[in-house]
Amino acid sequence: MLLFVAKFLKTQKTIIMLLPDNIHPENTVYFNGAYVLQVLQQRPLQTYLELYQNVKAIKNMAYSMFILCLDWLFLLNAAQINSQGEVELCS
Repeated sequence: MLLFVAKFLKTQKTIIMLLPDNIHPENTVYFNGAYVLQVLQQRPLQTYLELYQNVKAIKNMAYSMFILCLDWLFLLNAAQINSQGEVELCS
């Protein structure tokens, strides 16, 4: 069995998942997540539906994008689900 050592001469590129360069910034999770976070900061405890309606009132956002933004905020520990099933802003 032959093992080859690969050497890359190109500089390492940083791949940014939240801000890809091939789409408009307005269509990214990062950009839209800021709207969800803004609404949560105004009212830190809301149900999913209330939060979506409040976000949709300021930014016409598709439900699928809204869910992706919530997932991202959960991963960042910026938001969480409490025992009543409501979305709340983490401190």
